[in-house]
Amino acid sequence: MLHHRSPASMLHSSYKILAPSSLPPRQPKPLSQLKPSFSFLSSPLRIRLFFLNPRAIRGFATAVVAETKAAETKTTETFFSDHAVSWASLGLSHPLSRALSNTGFSRPSLVQAAAIPSILSGKDVVIAAETGSGKTHSYLVPLINNRLSASASQQGLTPTPSGLSLVLCPNVLLCDQVVRMASGLCDDDGHPLLKVAAVCGRQGWPVNQPDIIVSTPAALLNNIDPKKQSRSSFIRGVKYVVFDEADMLLCGGFQNQVIRLINMLRFDEKQLSRANKSAVEVPQGIGSDSLERFSSEDVEDQQQSVLEEDEEDQQESVSEEDEDFVAEFEVEDIKEEIEAGSVDRKDWRRVRKNYERSKQYIFVAATLPVNGKKTAGAMLKRMFPDANWISGTYLHCHNPRLERKWVEVTVDTQLHALIEAVKQGFRSDMLDYGAGVSRTMVFANTVEAVEAVVKILGKAGIECFRYHKDSSLEERAKTLVDFREKGGVFVCTDAAARGVDIPDVSHVIQADFATSAVDFLHRVGRTGRAGQHGLVTSLYTESNRDLVDAIRQAEKLGQPVETDFSRKRSFRNKLKKRGFSKLIDKSTAALTSA
Repeated sequence: MLHHRSPASMLHSSYKILAPSSLPPRQPKPLSQLKPSFSFLSSPLRIRLFFLNPRAIRGFATAVVAETKAAETKTTETFFSDHAVSWASLGLSHPLSRALSNTGFSRPSLVQAAAIPSILSGKDVVIAAETGSGKTHSYLVPLINNRLSASASQQGLTPTPSGLSLVLCPNVLLCDQVVRMASGLCDDDGHPLLKVAAVCGRQGWPVNQPDIIVSTPAALLNNIDPKKQSRSSFIRGVKYVVFDEADMLLCGGFQNQVIRLINMLRFDEKQLSRANKSAVEVPQGIGSDSLERFSSEDVEDQQQSVLEEDEEDQQESVSEEDEDFVAEFEVEDIKEEIEAGSVDRKDWRRVRKNYERSKQYIFVAATLPVNGKKTAGAMLKRMFPDANWISGTYLHCHNPRLERKWVEVTVDTQLHALIEAVKQGFRSDMLDYGAGVSRTMVFANTVEAVEAVVKILGKAGIECFRYHKDSSLEERAKTLVDFREKGGVFVCTDAAARGVDIPDVSHVIQADFATSAVDFLHRVGRTGRAGQHGLVTSLYTESNRDLVDAIRQAEKLGQPVETDFSRKRSFRNKLKKRGFSKLIDKSTAALTSA
């Protein structure tokens, strides 16, 4: 059911599907007026979708309690969608709708209600929504539905290898989490609806082809060896591609691998499109030699479509070993353009990007800035100009379900403030709905700081879990399981700030204040998830004051904090060596000698 209503009448009621074009920048509004606004993009096209709502990340008991408590406090609309539509009305099959209900997901969240029909439409989709809004099931559910529908239509026919879903994640633990969530949707006999496999860490390529492969970019590239015929078969079989934590995957150390994979997939689409236009059937193994050397066109397209560098830079970016391959396709496409009556090279560059699409791309992120030509959001707008953008109500903004405490500390007061903040998590109102379990996450910026915090809290009689990159994958996985089951205090670096779903975290403490607005948003997003409420206590020193002031000012004005994303380096420089680590070292020494 579609409704077109004025923004004033839409408070707390909707998510928007956003067209690629943009309106002029919004004027600052008070927070009370901003609740229904969408901080990510604006468009002349405003379509509001109203549906029913579940919990997308928790078990049955937690989901029911959270929904009940939200209803009592009249804040359901900040997470749940309207009560008027069921899973089936979103276009999901009966088996999948039943599996969701049996798992305890009785109703979709706002972001799920908007994202699922958009993905089912077949268009490319960008889901940019705040942490804890149900993004993982937003893409898993339609992928499963598509595969179930394809299987049903193929009954009695020879199965085809097409229709494979590929989910890319930045780390092994997030891959395992996605596999667990997908496998949790089962039929009436308790069997997973689809076969899901992780290809990462110590898990190699599955013997039997699953319906969904979840992998890190590096592990995927390592497994689809360019010299193997199976590479082109795999690429040809991929129908749906998801990039989870897309802002991380499109920046930093992941960027080259991810852009390479995107263009590898697009190259396969171009080959298939060209063959279809020529009415020639393309066998599974077509283009294996070309795929081995695809990176030339990949790099060229990357420079033109993604980074939009000048032509001189583009030519420098093409490796010598790829020049022949580039020339081969340039000659062929230029001939096509001459026959069409055009010899302009720039026209050729534009036209060669037009081809029949055979894959669907889905990008998911909790932070996706668009300010700056090379930001992840801006790159996606250039790479996928026709994609549907779905933006969360509180994307990059303060979530009203979070209570925030700001505590400025000094060398003399920080240790006491930290211990008092941790002890606050043991209050009766911070326990897990009467189960006697509290969950507090304490963030520090370095491994050394985490170890120091654990030692200090231990001296104060508070036992802690520790989580950081120096722990093995097995240790980290076990720590997460223990924390989920037993509760307590979880001291970690930002390795636990992204994607890792830990239900019912009631309190997040920043012992070290975040060094960027992006890190801050991901940290505070560990609590107040899936419609619940949470407390965030931030300890900060004079060296953090600029970033703290910027975040608090944005919160006060009801504005998104994405304008502060680009200031990450300057804030880091101001921290210098005056951060929490030295303070912790001194405090630890004092406790040890006491």
